[in-house]
Amino acid sequence: MRLAIRHTTSYAYDGPVPYGLQQIRLTPKSGQGQTVHHWETVIEGGRVEVSFIDQNRNLVQLATFDEGTREMRVHSRGEVEVAETNGIVGAHGGFMPLWLFERSTPLTRAGQQCRQIVASVRDEADELTRLHRLSHEIGARIEWLPGISNVAWTAEEALAEGRGVCQDHAHAFIACARALGHPARYVSGYLLMEDQPKQDATHAWAEAHIGGLGWVGFDVSNGICPDERYVRAATGLDYAEAAPIHGTRYGAAEERLAVSVEVEQVQQ
Repeated sequence: MRLAIRHTTSYAYDGPVPYGLQQIRLTPKSGQGQTVHHWETVIEGGRVEVSFIDQNRNLVQLATFDEGTREMRVHSRGEVEVAETNGIVGAHGGFMPLWLFERSTPLTRAGQQCRQIVASVRDEADELTRLHRLSHEIGARIEWLPGISNVAWTAEEALAEGRGVCQDHAHAFIACARALGHPARYVSGYLLMEDQPKQDATHAWAEAHIGGLGWVGFDVSNGICPDERYVRAATGLDYAEAAPIHGTRYGAAEERLAVSVEVEQVQQ
């Protein structure tokens, strides 16, 4: 399936911004089951200073604001072809050793809530079945409610609240999978929603490493393994390493943020 993606992130300020810096991780990766045919990122109100490949093999663009700007827009667009792989990404590669993905982070530290879930699925002998059960349990305990959580919520906080969004589902899955002994990582990207081509956010899910299969994706929010509707853009230990855009700025101006995402199938 070939997908056309258009993604705009707009920042508006009530006063001039003397300096700002954004890390942009919006470029999808070519790899197992995914081919990027073309992709570009255009910035209004700023410029890309440097691009590099980070430790997770994400393409990162560092962009600065134009001095004194009141608006900055990041436009990304392109076409990606995705094949059905039943969620299997395959063998581990890149700069980070596999064992590093067993390490917890502040956002994915397993506490009492995670330990309860882990205990409920640990008796499954088959690794893949165990992780599918884990995904189901987390989906049952964290109701998907947009606008409820924030990017600083940890896996434990989301489980305690019993509500959250795809980021919270991914963090809870990662925390529990690592507690079960599986390397796990966070994925940010895009999802074709046939009844909703226009969206107000990117999507997020998790991947766990399974013997004999390699990395396998689990989308707790939708209760499935990613299929040909999913486009992987960035991966990391948690949201902090795979956030689509993350940055800082100087000055006292208040910020208004708007995100527009469109994902459509290209008719061939």
